[in-house]
Amino acid sequence: MEKSYKEIMPQITTFMFDVDGVLTNGLITITTNGELIRNMNIKDGYALKAAVDAGYNVCIISGGSNEGVRVRLANLGIEDIYLGAHNKTDQFKEYVQKKNITAEEILYMGDDIPDFPVMKKVGLAACPKDAVAEIQGISHYISQKKGGNGCVRDVIEQVLKVQGNWANQFNAKYD
Repeated sequence: MEKSYKEIMPQITTFMFDVDGVLTNGLITITTNGELIRNMNIKDGYALKAAVDAGYNVCIISGGSNEGVRVRLANLGIEDIYLGAHNKTDQFKEYVQKKNITAEEILYMGDDIPDFPVMKKVGLAACPKDAVAEIQGISHYISQKKGGNGCVRDVIEQVLKVQGNWANQFNAKYD
């Protein structure tokens, strides 16, 4: 019998996320000079920072290559940001080797077909509520939140709570 997502969460040491459709709602605004503008949820940003501060590995693998996205994520303390990744499996393999971790320790949240190969490899595959059917079909956990609307916060908070690390961050910061 396959484990439930709550049974897998205690082994997670690493979070991997796609950007468009996960950290954003998947919509872009195109300016007259061709610049692509994305919106990110501040609550997702808080949770990413909390995970970094709690000592989790956090990695971004995105097919997009917007430098504004890199700046935003780096400002949250995320060091491993792979943009322009058209074959996400290559970056996944590189990261696993670099961090000396196993695939079973990784939670990957994606929303569309380019995420499929990596999601099949990880310990916990997750997706937003509005992910495509193929991704929902292989996900251990489907957030009740849509992409860009708190799905990242949802999954990080759940893992940290299961591992007893969610409340710890408040005690350390606000004592």
